[in-house]
Amino acid sequence: MRSPIAVLKRCWNKAETDVFAETRDGAQVDVERAVMRQIVLDTETTGLETAQGHRVIEIGAVEIVHRRKTGRTFHQYLQPDREVDPGAMEVHGISNEFLRDKPRFRDLAEDFLAFVRDAELIIHNAPFDIGFLDHELALLERDLPPMERICGVVDTLVMARSLHPGQRNSLDALCRRYDIDNTQRELHGALLDAEILCDVYLAMTGGQAALSLDADDADPGSGVMRRAPRPVSGDRPPLRVVKATTEEREAHEAWLRRLDESVGGRCIWRQREHPDT
Repeated sequence: MRSPIAVLKRCWNKAETDVFAETRDGAQVDVERAVMRQIVLDTETTGLETAQGHRVIEIGAVEIVHRRKTGRTFHQYLQPDREVDPGAMEVHGISNEFLRDKPRFRDLAEDFLAFVRDAELIIHNAPFDIGFLDHELALLERDLPPMERICGVVDTLVMARSLHPGQRNSLDALCRRYDIDNTQRELHGALLDAEILCDVYLAMTGGQAALSLDADDADPGSGVMRRAPRPVSGDRPPLRVVKATTEEREAHEAWLRRLDESVGGRCIWRQREHPDT
């Protein structure tokens, strides 16, 4: 079977560099991430600003390998050594009394760093969570590097704004847009939100957001188009076949060689092209 031909395009997102494959119709597929270990992460905090002494009180993380959940998670509540702001408590429902007997960040920092090290973090509004985690690392006074030197970071809020400009891109809005069940999300919770964000991220980066054959099932303003099937006329002209250029084929082959190196053998595309070799 012949593999899809892609034109490579390098895209810059602030300090982060992502490599995408762009198909001839303009759709982007992130080839590198398909062979990476990723951690979808969320935190809850005592308030909004580290400058005001606020701390992390919950960390939730979900592991993905080859775009599949592995079942491995990291989840921990933390004693912040300060009071939770009432406004924050209204958001996540975590009380001071509940946190009193929980471990401190310094007690589990090594376990947390071991779980996320060298992975790519997937975070919604990453500067907030990364800022708080960097603050916790700095308080340890162990000369540890910031999170972005320990892990790669992808901000799904930036990604969503690029995909859906001018629309609401909160986690709840994205759940509605991509038909992700978030009915259990009455309050924010780090592990629950990480699980939900995992589904949202896979939907956002996997192509089609939803499939429905019911034209009446459309969600106005969701950005998801659902149309009833239409019969194809027998007089319809044959589809135009657009062949790859020499430059595109060379770029495609370069990617296959890179994927071969990453898996230590023949990548899946070569196996599909030549199943008996």
